[in-house]
Amino acid sequence: MNRSNRETMANREELGIIRGARAGDAACQLALGKLYLFGGASLPCSLPTALHWLDRAAAQQQDEAWMLIGSYIPYDHAQHKMPEVLAWYERAYEAGIEQAGLVLAQLVLNGGAAPAVQALQDKALQLLEVSARSGCAEAQWLLAQQPAARAVLTAADSECEDGGLESATLAAASGQQWLARAADSGLAAAQYAVLEQAWNSDPDAYLERALPLSRQLLAGAPIDAEAARNMDWAVLPVQLIMLSRCAELLEARADERDEVQAELLQYRELAAYGGDRQAQLALGLWYARMDGEGRRQTHGIAAANFKRAIRWLTLAGEQGLAEAWFALSRIYLKPEFSQRCVAEAQRYLERAAEMGHSGAQLECGMYAWRNRRTDEQSDVRAAYWLQKAVAQGCRAAEAALARVAAAPKPALWAETILNSLSRESLECQPLLTARLELACLFGLSRPEALLLDIPAADQGHCLVIDIRATYGRSKRRLVLLRTARERQALDRLVRLFEPFNNSADGIEGNYRQRLYRLKTWAPVAAHVDDLLAA
Repeated sequence: MNRSNRETMANREELGIIRGARAGDAACQLALGKLYLFGGASLPCSLPTALHWLDRAAAQQQDEAWMLIGSYIPYDHAQHKMPEVLAWYERAYEAGIEQAGLVLAQLVLNGGAAPAVQALQDKALQLLEVSARSGCAEAQWLLAQQPAARAVLTAADSECEDGGLESATLAAASGQQWLARAADSGLAAAQYAVLEQAWNSDPDAYLERALPLSRQLLAGAPIDAEAARNMDWAVLPVQLIMLSRCAELLEARADERDEVQAELLQYRELAAYGGDRQAQLALGLWYARMDGEGRRQTHGIAAANFKRAIRWLTLAGEQGLAEAWFALSRIYLKPEFSQRCVAEAQRYLERAAEMGHSGAQLECGMYAWRNRRTDEQSDVRAAYWLQKAVAQGCRAAEAALARVAAAPKPALWAETILNSLSRESLECQPLLTARLELACLFGLSRPEALLLDIPAADQGHCLVIDIRATYGRSKRRLVLLRTARERQALDRLVRLFEPFNNSADGIEGNYRQRLYRLKTWAPVAAHVDDLLAA
């Protein structure tokens, strides 16, 4: 309901105040602002509307109006009336209202580059420091969030002559001090900021700070995810992360005491229920009684509960955790699982591989390589997955990839021919020149270079060298594309050959015709084998 609609519902006395306020009467504007600030007989409490009328009254020299603004209107509402309200908060602070000073500092430091804001910059910094030193947690938190403010204050305190690196170092240290003081004062935002820093640097300090907060949060909380669902229990995302991390750190300490294990499980259950994917993954593995690689764990739940494990792992996977899909593939391969299914396991394995899980990529590659006799294209898929795993540093995949696609040998015959021809000669036969260049790039033999259907051979990540249909003595093999230079060169060659029929029925003819054309165009080609032998 907007301001005009609410005002039509007022009683007769309040209607008189409303009419006077609309007519510009300062006293009525002040009275109407107070009604909306504290609530009237028929007018609801509305801070934005109260600020509107108190601002108008203060502009007409009503001192009580700006004192009320400084005392009761928080930053969240004041920021929408910038920069008009700056003067009222400044006056209120000078009159001794500390709350007004904090809001003024917030408005100035978060108010952009308006001239009115910049003029109060130094004053805002000073009053913010005064409030922070007096123990105001909100001021300490705000000061910790302002790197520019910390730099000014620490430079003034330390009187650094260079004003450079030393001042910045002191500013950072000062910010950490204010952040720690705000957290120690009980400000939730500062506490979680300190926890985030500790998580990346000092796990023990994290646990020391987080456990009291977690235990306080769970006082009277549901015991597990099912109970949380029944009572519609809800917490903030940062609290869910804290519960999940506490469980992870407690588990890492390998404390087998029953009370610690019960606490750990409650943290994990509630964090998983709230949607934390790491907690869902850990809980799924716990119910499956295995680790992330599928190895059986000796501790944890007495008997594996695969139904619950699948539920939590699926939720974690749907939130983007490849490890969860990989774990599901391990479950569906377990002999003791009543719904064991190799096809389902392979589906989850490929999903994990697509999301970047190196172990899944290695297994997908090896699975495809083992099936190459039943599906000729399996070697292409094997090379694809093994290349992905190698890119993530998997040594086993690197060794397997060397078997799938051996490194090509230099095509010295093609290099000799290209080096013997002039630029004009090369331009006369663009297709033959392109085939010789392809041979040099990927180590092709002469029959392979002359007969390969280049667009069909390009698989994106590798070349399939297969000319058995026209040259029976050859064997199918793969050549990997390893560099951006190779990829760019191949793209250029593919565009050159795409408009033509590259088979023996095409414009280049069969193998004999192509070989004859090569030897006629480059006479050295007829003697290249003898030259290389010499």
